[in-house]
Amino acid sequence: MKNLILQQRAERDNMISRPYYTRHHIQNITPYLASNVIKLITGPRRAGKSVFALQILSNKNYAYLNFDDNLLLGRFDEDSLMQALEEVYPGYEYLLLDEVQNLDNWDSWVSKLYRRGVNLIITGSNANMLSGEMATHLTGRYVEIMMLPFSMAETLNYRGVSVHPELPEQKAALSLEMDNYLVYGGYPEILNNREIEQSYLSALFDSIILKDVAKRHKIRKTSELYDLADYLISNYSNPLSYNEIADELSLGSTTTVKKFCGYLAEPYLFYFLPRYNNKIKEMKKAPRKVYVVDNGFIYTRSFELSSNSGRQLENMVFVELLRKGFDLENSLFYYRTSNDKEVDFVTRNGRNVTSLIQVSYDISKTKTRKRELDALVKASDELKCDNLILITWNLDEDAEYKGKTIRIMSSANWFSLY
Repeated sequence: MKNLILQQRAERDNMISRPYYTRHHIQNITPYLASNVIKLITGPRRAGKSVFALQILSNKNYAYLNFDDNLLLGRFDEDSLMQALEEVYPGYEYLLLDEVQNLDNWDSWVSKLYRRGVNLIITGSNANMLSGEMATHLTGRYVEIMMLPFSMAETLNYRGVSVHPELPEQKAALSLEMDNYLVYGGYPEILNNREIEQSYLSALFDSIILKDVAKRHKIRKTSELYDLADYLISNYSNPLSYNEIADELSLGSTTTVKKFCGYLAEPYLFYFLPRYNNKIKEMKKAPRKVYVVDNGFIYTRSFELSSNSGRQLENMVFVELLRKGFDLENSLFYYRTSNDKEVDFVTRNGRNVTSLIQVSYDISKTKTRKRELDALVKASDELKCDNLILITWNLDEDAEYKGKTIRIMSSANWFSLY
């Protein structure tokens, strides 16, 4: 066991030696570092969770365990492990558990460590890590930071592109990077190496399907999972019902489809946005809109013959709303008006609807502009909300329409780049 821990320490030290971009999340978690609350860093694979954990522990005396290692999982013995940790990291003040959800009954072990006063930093790629009894037991005893791939703002900052362009070459560089982000997304490891985008994300997609879904849930027919995942990616930003998916893919029952969709949501690969309705029963029955954690997966896996900028922008806006702290079921929805007009996003605080957000890449055509504004105005009347936003790719103006003021915002403006 000691040799295994020493090997993992060498891997950790190798990771520490590389230069990394500092994510803005660090300001949210640093105040909790000295506290005994569990620091839980969640999000999809390869989004930067481990690097972020190493950054916040920089210059600290901490022990490290990587549970994405089959050798550690196969040899796990609590007593010998704790003894080896003390020998390899004498007097450690923090314990970093990387991808701990891979360990069977990890929650019981973490609860025991917490009761013993161990200062824990945990990373995990499963959205249900703190569900059920574990969440109840640790209520008020943990702080969670969700780490997603780089935002557009982080990407531009990392790439050294000015968000206040003055010279023609600066404007061209900004336009190119924004276009690249729309199509290729923001996974950290491909930002400086776009030529490996397709192979990298295809391999990552396979890893998520096989390790985080099929292996975890003991699914033998992985072809059904792949068929479902590819179908969802091809229909991103569209509302889908479980019945519709079951019929389209011949997966048998809606129960199976619902179960598999839940499995694909666990590793932060897909999100299923509910339709807003004051009646919970009606909301549960309505089709959900499907979104993907990063546009790069759409480029890699979708069967679109050509890119769809409108849907790509909508997917980007959805993920950015997650970054801004909105969550499904509680504060983020989509909406259909009584005359069947769709509003892409409804945000809510408690019982109050706080904003209505429509997304359209290009509204230069009169018909398109009217369609988007009509939907916002109708929803505004029905939901009693006058905070109306229409996000486009490159237009900024305030529009007065049917007695309502609508803020038309460019993506650069809305993503807080200027």
